[in-house]
Amino acid sequence: MEATMQVTVVQALLIALWVAGVMSRALLGGATTTMRFTPMMTGLVVGVVFGRVADAMVVTAAIQLIYMGVFSPGGQMPSEPAIAAAVAVPVSLLSGQSAESAIAVAVPVGLLGSYLYQLRFFVNTLVMSRMADDAANNADSAKLSFAIIGMPIIIAFIIFVPFMFVALYFGVPVISSIVSSASGTIIFHVLETIGGGLASIGIAVTVYAIGKKNYVAFFLLAYFMSTILSSLNVTMITYAVVGMLIAFIYILVKNETVEMVGTGAGGSSVADDDDDDY
Repeated sequence: MEATMQVTVVQALLIALWVAGVMSRALLGGATTTMRFTPMMTGLVVGVVFGRVADAMVVTAAIQLIYMGVFSPGGQMPSEPAIAAAVAVPVSLLSGQSAESAIAVAVPVGLLGSYLYQLRFFVNTLVMSRMADDAANNADSAKLSFAIIGMPIIIAFIIFVPFMFVALYFGVPVISSIVSSASGTIIFHVLETIGGGLASIGIAVTVYAIGKKNYVAFFLLAYFMSTILSSLNVTMITYAVVGMLIAFIYILVKNETVEMVGTGAGGSSVADDDDDDY
């Protein structure tokens, strides 16, 4: 990758507007929540803006791994994935460094982004409470709808667009130059190692959260399939399709088994029990 330490005004503004739209939950309704919780869409937008979609998605895939096991109780994330990807992916693209270095940048940036999201909650409380109470007292449904839906969107854009623009236009080139100059040093090696370890933690937490002893066989099947078929250069899309087919067959067989037990053997056993009672 060729390192060009520059972010244009248009690039910074487009990415800032995207992040603000995601944080405001104004894009595609409830689908925006998923966009906020996953860096993949933000990474795709960054790749389109920079004209390097393939490189951006390679970096984003590595960042995605560390957020696979992150939960959001009450909608509050301990680290904001969209903000992390919006800054870390451009840093990797400009500096030309590996995906592991992007993870090392994404973690602290995501933590700072979570404080910014909390600031949005605080401002919403101050502004919306008075406006909503006034609209409710006057039975003004239009004003109440604006206070609940429109005002949070405006507040999100006011907070996130300037912050992200400054971070992208002024901060990303500085971070990129630091990352490039530190490449090959022991500090950079430590950061890359930690970044790679965070991805493993994300996968482990996910397996622990959704894993059941009965489903371990599927996890092992996927692992050994990827190992055995590694020489064939099978894409992740192909693995995803195969996984969907296996899941569909499993659910189909399970449902048919339940129906057979309920209507056949289950019914006869209930009848036999009733005869024994009599």
